[in-house]
Amino acid sequence: MTTFSPSPASLPLTSPDPIPARLAALKTTPTPELKRQWRELFESEPPTFNRRYLESRLAYRIQELAYGGLKPETVRRLEALGEQLDGGNVVTRRIRADLRPIAGTRLIREWQGTEQVVTVLPEGFEWQGRPYQSLSAIARAITGTRWNGWVFFGLKNHRRAG
Repeated sequence: MTTFSPSPASLPLTSPDPIPARLAALKTTPTPELKRQWRELFESEPPTFNRRYLESRLAYRIQELAYGGLKPETVRRLEALGEQLDGGNVVTRRIRADLRPIAGTRLIREWQGTEQVVTVLPEGFEWQGRPYQSLSAIARAITGTRWNGWVFFGLKNHRRAG
């Protein structure tokens, strides 16, 4: 008589993977609980970003801890690609390319009765014939006080997140 021995692949799972259920639960988890999980998983205080950011970062971290993170060679490759794209310029790296006005765009703002015109360059900005790395530096030069340049030129609403 022959006995049947099933292959491991055909055996039913005795305990299903709990990670997908844990990820799905993030959508309905109260924000204070998300922040508690953040403290537990990241061993730091949660950032003041919006709920969606907390959910996405927690989901990534849960999977990273359960299944492993990126391989070191993948991290090195991504860093090298980032350097190629932004040349190591931290200012450029912080500005999402899809939010930055295209080169040649003229930003116009009236300040104390005088029209201020800024031209967007491929690698920065130009105001009164001088190059600047940031809009905030130009806003400071115009007003004499610290301003978020994106808010000053109307590119970002300072009252909303993101």
